[in-house]
Amino acid sequence: MEIRPPRGPEELAHIVAIRNAVYPDDPVTAGDFVAWGEQAREKHDLLAADDGAFVGGARIYRGPERPNPWAHIWVAPEQRRRGVGSALFGGLSQWASDRGDAELEAWVLEDEPSGIGFAQQHGFRETGRERELALDLTATDPPDVQAPEGIEIITWAERPELARGLFEVAREAIPDVPGEGDADLDSFEDWLAHDMQSAGDKPEATFVALAGDEAVGYSKFALTEAQPTVAHHDITGVKRAWRKRGIARALKATQIRWAHEHGYEQLRTRNEDRNAPIRRLNEEFGYTPFSGRIYLRGPVSSAGS
Repeated sequence: MEIRPPRGPEELAHIVAIRNAVYPDDPVTAGDFVAWGEQAREKHDLLAADDGAFVGGARIYRGPERPNPWAHIWVAPEQRRRGVGSALFGGLSQWASDRGDAELEAWVLEDEPSGIGFAQQHGFRETGRERELALDLTATDPPDVQAPEGIEIITWAERPELARGLFEVAREAIPDVPGEGDADLDSFEDWLAHDMQSAGDKPEATFVALAGDEAVGYSKFALTEAQPTVAHHDITGVKRAWRKRGIARALKATQIRWAHEHGYEQLRTRNEDRNAPIRRLNEEFGYTPFSGRIYLRGPVSSAGS
């Protein structure tokens, strides 16, 4: 078995096809996959080939959410239990070890016992859980947007100069999400390039809560080529001093109304189980659970260190 980086767009497309076979309900295109990589501070993709057949793929990347790199491994369903996943894990571990990392972050679907077993076998332990929820826009009416007194909701496209204000919101909001306490937003330029300007990030689909000229909250969608009628919630964040005033609700209502008006049929989001305020807000708007993720942290493979 050969474990190596993909050689060109055609082989990268094989990784995407394997990834989509693992997650058929959440497909991506090659363009989406590339855009996801553009959000990483650094990344490394691997392809597993066995006698000329592509049987697995993997990605490891460094983002702002945790101090450790994130590891993703996908093995074609018919090729499992042949050591493909372990071989890819060794390759990802080597990349991480070369950069001084001793641990990796990962997630598995909670209804995939084989993925959970694989993670446990390699020493990973649970660090948190998220619910994946969806809102069927074809069965709901757009909500009224009732911004709190003194708050105006606009799109970032209308006021692009507010970028630094959005960064200040992110610096307070992201670390306060349960499970993200060690998040580190390195710099404004880094955050802007990787978190706000990838192919799936649109200023017209990013909504800002203004108090005068101060950005006190924002929410944004992540949009994909593969799912043109589905919009994914990325973040809804409010500065600490402005919370519990209804700003998050007004931002989410604005997103739902915008998605209705632009022909989307479904919204998807994820909630950390410990994040009670956003869970209640999504329940109020009618989001329903359809899946769940288990977040894990574990050591790099000794074969890669």
